[in-house]
Amino acid sequence: MKRLYFGDCLDVLKELCAEYPQGFIDLIYIDPPFNSKRDYNVLFEPMVGDATAQKQAFADTWSNVSYLDTLNEIQELDLDIYQFLQGLDNIRTAKSTVAYLTTMAIRIYYMHKVLKKTGTFFLHCDQTMSHYLKLVCDLVFSKDSFRNEIIWQRRTGSSSYVHESRKFGVCTDTILFYVKSNAAKFNPQYTFDAKGYKEYIDKFFRFTDADGRRYRIADLANPAPRPNLMYEYKGYKPPKNGWAISKEKMEQWDKEGRLYFPKDKSGRIQRKRFLDEVKGKPVQSLWDDIQAISSQADERLPYPTQKPEALLERIINAGSNKGDLVVDFFCGCGTTIAVAERLKRNWIGVDISHLAIRLILDRLTKPYRANRERVKTILKSIEIRGLPKDVASARELATRGTDGRFGFQDWAIEVMLGGVSNIKKTADAGFDGYLTFNKTEKQKEHVIIEVKSGHCNVKNIREFIQVVETRKAAIGAFVCFKENVTKPMLLEAKKQGYYDSENWRNIFDKIQIITVEELFNGQRIEHPESTKTTFKTATKKTHSEDTKASYMQSKFKLGY
Repeated sequence: MKRLYFGDCLDVLKELCAEYPQGFIDLIYIDPPFNSKRDYNVLFEPMVGDATAQKQAFADTWSNVSYLDTLNEIQELDLDIYQFLQGLDNIRTAKSTVAYLTTMAIRIYYMHKVLKKTGTFFLHCDQTMSHYLKLVCDLVFSKDSFRNEIIWQRRTGSSSYVHESRKFGVCTDTILFYVKSNAAKFNPQYTFDAKGYKEYIDKFFRFTDADGRRYRIADLANPAPRPNLMYEYKGYKPPKNGWAISKEKMEQWDKEGRLYFPKDKSGRIQRKRFLDEVKGKPVQSLWDDIQAISSQADERLPYPTQKPEALLERIINAGSNKGDLVVDFFCGCGTTIAVAERLKRNWIGVDISHLAIRLILDRLTKPYRANRERVKTILKSIEIRGLPKDVASARELATRGTDGRFGFQDWAIEVMLGGVSNIKKTADAGFDGYLTFNKTEKQKEHVIIEVKSGHCNVKNIREFIQVVETRKAAIGAFVCFKENVTKPMLLEAKKQGYYDSENWRNIFDKIQIITVEELFNGQRIEHPESTKTTFKTATKKTHSEDTKASYMQSKFKLGY
C-alpha cells in the first residue's frame, strides 16, 4: 500500500476506522504542530519583487478550531479524556492550550484505534506540550503501554540568543514512544556515532590479526567458581574460578582464531572481540548522535520543521519490519514517506496541504527523473485520495463556496501545474499563483497564474494581461473550464505574442489559456525547461542530468 491523502487527518482517521475496525497499521509517527504560534506546512520561494509566498495550511485547523464541539465529541468517545480536558479548561490553563490538546486528543484516540495489536506509536513534540501530551497518551494507550520518553538533541551548538536570554538554551525535542499491546514489535538499534564511542573503539580495539581484522582482548575468566570448567589448555593454567566457556567451546574458538595466547605460559588466554562484528553502542533514550539537517545537506528542503531522514530511519527500523505499514498523519514534506519507501515499507501519508502532497510526489520521483518509465511506474503505484480525479470532481471542488473555490485554486496551481499559490486570497492583485524557471544560471523568470472557477470573459483576460505586464512576468497562464473559453479570449491572448529567450530554441505564447479538461489530459504551461524547479533538490540525482527537470511539472498526472 502506497497512499497519499489530502485533507484533515481527523476525517481520514474516521474513514480508516470504519474501513479497518480491527486496526491495520504497524507504526505511526507524527510530528504535529507544537502549539508554539509558528506557521506550519510553510513552503516558500521568493516572489516577484521582494514578497514571499507562504503556505499556512494548518492555520484554520489549529488556531480557529471550535474546540468545544470537539470536546463534546470526545465526551461520547472516552469519558476519562473528556474529564481531563474539561478539568484543564476549568483551571488557569490557557484556552489555546486546551484547544490544542483537544484537537490532538481526538486524533490520537483514533490513531490508537487503527493500530494493530503489534503496532507502535511515536509522537514528536517539544517542551511546551510534551507533559500534557504524555497524559493524553497515557489515557488513550494506558500508562502500561508507555515505553520511552526519547530525548533528541537536535542542536549541539548555541546561538547568540542564548547569551541574551534569561534561561538555558533549548536544544532538544521529545519523542513519546507507546505500543498498542505487549505484543508490539521492537528491534534494538545500535550506533557508532554516540558521544565517546569512537574514542572507545580507538582506545580498546588496538590489535590487528594476520587478516587485517581489528580486535580487542577480553577476559575469559568465570566470575563465580566453576569446578567443571577448571581445565588446562595448551599449557595455560585456568583462572582461579575456572574458564567462562567449556573445553569444546575453547577448541572451537581456537580453530576460528578467536583466542589470544600470551607468549608467557604463566599468562592467561583471552578472547578476541573483532570490531567488524560489533553492532555498535546500543541506542538508549538519549539520542545525541543524529544532527539536525544542515543548510548544505542534500535532503534539505525549504521546510522549517523538516526532520532528518536518519531520525525517521531509526524510528521505523525500531518499530517495524520490511513490508509493514508505516503511517504519518501530519506528513508535511514527506520525510517519513521517503524513508519508509527506502526501507521497503508500505506507507500512508496524510496532509491538509495540496502543496505538501505535490512536494512528496516530487521528492519520491526526483532521483529517477532521467528515467521516464521509472517515474511513471512510481506514480502509478501511488494512490491519491482527496484530490479531484476528473472534471466532474474538479467542478464540485470549484463550487463548494468560498473555501471550496480557494481549494480549487490551490489544487490547479500546486498539484496540476507545479506552482505556488498566492497566500493573499483576497485583493490578490490579479493573480492566484506562480512558478519559476531559470533564464540563465543565475537569473530566474516567473510565470504568473490566474485561476477562474466560474464564468469569465475577454475582460478578465485583458485585466490579467495588465497584471502580467505590471509584474514583468515572462509568461501568463489563465486557467478555467472549457465552456467558459470564448473566441475573443483566445484572440486577445494570441495578440500578446511570444516569450522568446536566447537560451532556448523554442518560442512560447506570452499568454496561455489552459482549460481544466486539458489539465486532466496532461496539458501544462509551456515555458523554457530548467534543471531547477520551485523546490530545492531533495536527494542526489542517481541518473544522468541530461533529461530536463521540467518533465515532472509538464507530465504529472498523479496516478489518474
